[in-house]
Amino acid sequence: MEIYGYIASVFIGVSLGLIGGGGSILTLPVLVYLFGVDAFLATEYSLFIVGVSSMVGSASYFKKGLVNFKTAFVFGLPSIVSIFLTRKYLLPLIPDDIFSLGNLIVTKNLFLLLIFAGLMIIASYKMIQKQVEITTEINHSENHKTLLAAGEGSIVGVFTGLVGAGGGFMIIPALVNLLKIPMKVAIGTSLVIISFNSLIGFFSTFNAMKIQWNLLGTISAIAIGGILIGTQLSKKIDGKKLKPAFGWFILVVGIYIIIKELFL
Repeated sequence: MEIYGYIASVFIGVSLGLIGGGGSILTLPVLVYLFGVDAFLATEYSLFIVGVSSMVGSASYFKKGLVNFKTAFVFGLPSIVSIFLTRKYLLPLIPDDIFSLGNLIVTKNLFLLLIFAGLMIIASYKMIQKQVEITTEINHSENHKTLLAAGEGSIVGVFTGLVGAGGGFMIIPALVNLLKIPMKVAIGTSLVIISFNSLIGFFSTFNAMKIQWNLLGTISAIAIGGILIGTQLSKKIDGKKLKPAFGWFILVVGIYIIIKELFL
């Protein structure tokens, strides 16, 4: 199964480079189902892989002036705080065996995977739905927009801390629709936010003794190669046109996780 995992790692990077998000949501199932990594440990691995590949991917956008650092700070700082609090204090509070329903024992790993599957289904919906321009103008003040962005950043941080997903599918719509940032700049800014969120989340709680650095380094290197490919493809392909197809794929994976964990 590992060979399929390495192939899938390429697509993690390609999707990040091409559409600025979505790739991170593939990382956890790839680690768990193709590499056999424990679900809780996989959330740590995912943070590192997504963080490093996103940082590399953001470099080309930075060179082109397609990163809004003020927005990255406004959105990213609350995310970082939420990630740290979630991984440092909330995750350790979740018991190994949470509760049981008949023969089904809901463990910590199962709980995290079900949350993740739900997140995948939500992400798929956002990717599949048609991007309709809202013609009704809502005149929010700059302060109101800043508060809304910070609030959404905090929400993204909680999910990133719990399941190791970068949250690009939530970040980009917020940047485009709420803060009215052009799509290309939103993708570059999203990659910066994801990279800082993920790496700070990883290094705030990681245990070096548990990490398989050879595996982690190999997957990260492949994902970086994928993101470089995706960045080049973004010059020729409109990522928005690929989002619905990728959304359907994410939906299928999310449903598969629920069925596998609960019924198989």
